[in-house]
Amino acid sequence: MNPFKGRHFQRDIILWAVRWYCKYGISYRELQEMLAERGVNVDHSTIYRWVQRYAPEMEKRLRWYWRNPSDLCPWHMDETYVKVNGRWAYLYRPSTAGAALSIFISPPVVTAKLHTGFWVKSSTT
Repeated sequence: MNPFKGRHFQRDIILWAVRWYCKYGISYRELQEMLAERGVNVDHSTIYRWVQRYAPEMEKRLRWYWRNPSDLCPWHMDETYVKVNGRWAYLYRPSTAGAALSIFISPPVVTAKLHTGFWVKSSTT
């Protein structure tokens, strides 16, 4: 079933108006002026009805995209600088829900050379 069937305006115009209203928090009259500048003559009360009808459905469909990106990835990488046997080294530790998966220790000189080489290569291309 097409929710835009029988509407006077095109689907894209309705979705633009609803999105702009919800995203930027502007008034219906300001949105009416913005659409008029783009050649769409619509009354502010019509925009109000569009928002009442389509905003809940848009919110329901877009809620998945608004999630925190860290919720999508079950693990993350921790790094710190520690002293091992009197020498400083980087400690990398991937963790999932607080449990360590493995540990990787890298001497800072090697890490610095790797990063320097990366930046030199990328800046010359």
